[in-house]
Amino acid sequence: MTNPQDVLEHLKQLEEVNTVQSAVYREEAQKVLADDSVSLPVRRAIADRLNQANHDLALHTAGSEDSY
Repeated sequence: MTNPQDVLEHLKQLEEVNTVQSAVYREEAQKVLADDSVSLPVRRAIADRLNQANHDLALHTAGSEDSY
């Protein structure tokens, strides 16, 4: 398993990496979130950062003509 602190650092870099690397980092985060051995505060920090990144992604990839 990837170190949870590394996952947090990777999530901070999502806007700077290519699409494939971004997907890898997001998958790492999902694995950490599913791991009960990782402390709740760390999982919350990862979940918050992932949620913000997903929100930012939606804002940047959806145009005014797009619908959900």
